[in-house]
Amino acid sequence: MSAAQISRAGSKPLWTSLKLCKQGIKDLICCTFPKGKTPDQHIPNCHPGLGLPLGSLLTSSCLFSSRFFSDGRRKVDYVLVFHHYPVGGAEAYLEGDPAEGEKVLIREEFEARLLEAGLEMERDTEIRVYGPSFTRLHAPWSVLSREAEFLKIKVPTNKVRLPTLSIFSMYLLFNQRLYYKPVFNILFVSSRYNITSKDTFFDNATRSRILLHDEWARYGAFYKYQPVDLIRKYFGEKIGLYFAWLGLYTQLLIPASIVGVFVFCYGCNTVDTNIPSQEMCDEHQNFTMCPLCDRACDYWQLSSECGTARTSHLFDNPATVFFAIFMSVWVAMFLEQWKRRQITLNHSWDLTGLEDEETGEVKLTWRDRLPGYLINISSILFMFGLTFSLVFGMIVYRIVLSTVMAMSPDPQTKSNVRVTVTATAVTINLVVILILDEIYGAVAVWLTELEIPRTERDFEERLILKAFLLKFVNAYAPIFYVAFFKGRFAGRPGDYVYVFNDYRMEECAPGGCLIELCIQLSIIMVGKQLIQNNMFEIGIPKLKKLIRAFKDKGISLEEREGQLTRHPQQWNLDYTLVPFDGLTPEYMEMIIQFGFVSLFVASFPLAPLFALINNVIEIRLDAKKFVTELRRPDSVRTKDIGIWYNILSGMGKFSVIINAFVISFTSGFIPRMVYQYMYSPTGTMHGFVDHSLSYFNISHFPSGTAPTSKAPNITFCRYRDYREPPWSAEAYQFSKAYWAVLAARLAFVILFQNLVMFLGLLVAWMISDVPKDISEQLKREKKMLVDVFLREEKEKLHLVQTLFSKNHPSEGHPETARFRTLHPGLTQSLRQPEDGEGGGTKGIRRAASFSQFTRQMSMSPRNDAARHTAV
Repeated sequence: MSAAQISRAGSKPLWTSLKLCKQGIKDLICCTFPKGKTPDQHIPNCHPGLGLPLGSLLTSSCLFSSRFFSDGRRKVDYVLVFHHYPVGGAEAYLEGDPAEGEKVLIREEFEARLLEAGLEMERDTEIRVYGPSFTRLHAPWSVLSREAEFLKIKVPTNKVRLPTLSIFSMYLLFNQRLYYKPVFNILFVSSRYNITSKDTFFDNATRSRILLHDEWARYGAFYKYQPVDLIRKYFGEKIGLYFAWLGLYTQLLIPASIVGVFVFCYGCNTVDTNIPSQEMCDEHQNFTMCPLCDRACDYWQLSSECGTARTSHLFDNPATVFFAIFMSVWVAMFLEQWKRRQITLNHSWDLTGLEDEETGEVKLTWRDRLPGYLINISSILFMFGLTFSLVFGMIVYRIVLSTVMAMSPDPQTKSNVRVTVTATAVTINLVVILILDEIYGAVAVWLTELEIPRTERDFEERLILKAFLLKFVNAYAPIFYVAFFKGRFAGRPGDYVYVFNDYRMEECAPGGCLIELCIQLSIIMVGKQLIQNNMFEIGIPKLKKLIRAFKDKGISLEEREGQLTRHPQQWNLDYTLVPFDGLTPEYMEMIIQFGFVSLFVASFPLAPLFALINNVIEIRLDAKKFVTELRRPDSVRTKDIGIWYNILSGMGKFSVIINAFVISFTSGFIPRMVYQYMYSPTGTMHGFVDHSLSYFNISHFPSGTAPTSKAPNITFCRYRDYREPPWSAEAYQFSKAYWAVLAARLAFVILFQNLVMFLGLLVAWMISDVPKDISEQLKREKKMLVDVFLREEKEKLHLVQTLFSKNHPSEGHPETARFRTLHPGLTQSLRQPEDGEGGGTKGIRRAASFSQFTRQMSMSPRNDAARHTAV
């Protein structure tokens, strides 16, 4: 860690520093491979060292000294790094730079605390003028066993019988069991627990990196399951849970992708038989449409939008409704399957009893936090306003560009107005989203620091929430506009709504806004995944490495020659790797993608397919990055994915509402159904286009808005709306068909939401949270534990009774005389009739009294666990 990181770490309580050192044991594989060779061909050249990524080419082989202290016996478990200050000590630094001098003092205090905690330390002996200096740490067996007991790590046991002991030894044995001494330090550890070697008991994952590189961090292994247990063993539970979640999400995208492809193929197969598309493409229908802009635009024929109508049917067909229902149920199934998977991993990784260790140290009142909260709220509202302003700017851009292109004398330009405007606007929007994403990420960190969270978990959750809100609004605001606002407030011919008094609000295409929503969603989703998720992940680490190398050019010539003549230690090589910045960016990418897949999937059935392709590449890209590009992160024990599950659950519920409104108000499904079952004379879709278009008398154009070119034989033009014709008594008012369609839309929203919620509850009821095999295993373990306690109690009771009968003949009441020299709690535990050994009920009472006595004794000041917590 850098000097700044050490300064922050030095202010932590001692137990936090202990956990950092214990969980950060770094025993990576240091391998030197000649060019063109594979790891399998040069396994003998591999030695456990510290953090050289596989595939790196060195001029010297890995040295044995990279693993151990200078004595060759104590293994290097952790390495601290700081930039060496000039010769003269901390006093010289204090005179030159007080801030740097303070860091030096904090670092020295931090190292003193590590030594006090039992860790052993070795510093560089050479005097450096420039560059990093490294401090090696070794965790002895006593520290590792203490921390393992604190984390409740399971230990394999041997079946042994207790030897015959004296009364005093027996009393000590009882105290050690009842006071919960660490299992690694209790009497008979070599015979009772299956610990063959202290050097190999705490597995250092010596060969894990080779296996991860061969079986996981290769694009050729995309079809294989991820070695989740090996990932957890090497990187820790937190990173293991992330890749397990990502693997399950990718796996469940396969059926969603298959169904989405079938829906798209259904649209392709039925496009030639779709009656509304045929009517729009029929030139003999002669639907003359009203101008798209004032003065400069002419009347146009509906048949010119034939291509748009046919393309719209690919995504706007009856199968889309089924797919929206399917994806809503799929979200519920995904969440339930992840709960089962998480419980299975918790059981296999021994995380069921894990509790939050962090305790807040900083206690601030609401008055202390009020300024930070006010800045947070105002800043977030400002960011929301900035995003909406940019969306409005894109609206103005589309309107102006449409008007300019419509005034062009080139007929080819006029015919491609919608496609050109939509494509350019979405591309610009994508660039803006990518830029704002980086800005919002930095702003979220700054705002979270202002709140002064009490714990690291608090900080992470607040940071995630802020970053998610900002990036969610940034990514989906343009899509929400196209889906629910575009064309809703444009007005009608003769009464249009204007922007800046000159430009009309844009309208949807005659086939509806769904095709534009599909284009917007596909470009943003694919572009964001391709550029941000893949290109940035490859390019940014390499760019950081180049910047670091550029900074290292400031080394003096003598120092550089000295480094070249020395063999590079493994920690020198690891220091050049990119630091790990946490899992928040990785989760954020997938959560935003999950929104594309679930929220607007009714408009783009191919979204799961594109997400599946991206995730297959993403998994191997992340694997390669974690194994070869990043420093090995500190292992963090956690039993769930935290606040991300709540975000997923909220987005799943929100997707039901969004898809219901997309189908009802954005697609043409409801108007088509209303026409077929209420207004069609033949019960078919023939005549739907004519029914959905209203009439406008061109003589009713306001002055200065009519087209400049006079078209002969045109009295009425058509526009897409449900309004009364000009010859009606209520001209241009909403017709009865409009209210019928609106009622049907609202009814469909209610029906869709209730149906999907019912299906979601049904899925949650059918899929149990705890797998059956895990539930049975837990029952067996509980039964075995009770049997072990009962058996031990019986053996101890029999042994103590035998000893007392030999040394102290009973006087008076036999039971009272037998136990009067024992501890009162032990007497209570053993005061059971001997003939109750075979009875189940009495045996259970003995076990209960033993547990009760244990709980009482755990509160004693003599408890070792209490002493450990005090440290």
